[in-house]
Amino acid sequence: MGIPERVEAYLASLPEPKQSDLRALHARVLAEFPECRLWFSDGTNEAGKVVANPTIGYGAYTSTHADGSSRESFRIGLSANTAGISVYVLGLDDKTHLARTYGEAIGKATLTGYCIKFRRLSVVDVEVLWEAIRYGLTLDQAG
Repeated sequence: MGIPERVEAYLASLPEPKQSDLRALHARVLAEFPECRLWFSDGTNEAGKVVANPTIGYGAYTSTHADGSSRESFRIGLSANTAGISVYVLGLDDKTHLARTYGEAIGKATLTGYCIKFRRLSVVDVEVLWEAIRYGLTLDQAG
């Protein structure tokens, strides 16, 4: 099964309203960034143990670790969690950027250094959320 089919199976497995909310975000990313790389992680490690929630990823960046190793990952991740939805914006140098830039205007969401967490789309300003997603997906293009 290819990545688009795995993403569809994941979305279809979600209860409402998470399914509709994630489908709306997924469709918008694909519509506005049709050439971005699509990822899917089922949340399991190499041994098959569940270590995270399944995540749909978009875009790409390479992170370099203290030991000199590097790893490629997605820039934006969408994931359902027990409380709602998480939007990950990875690869930010400034861990205060999300909260500082979008925190006041986004609505009922919790923002950390790389994550925007909310119960459902209806409790956040979707356009402000979209600005954060667009920012993450255009980081490499901006410079």
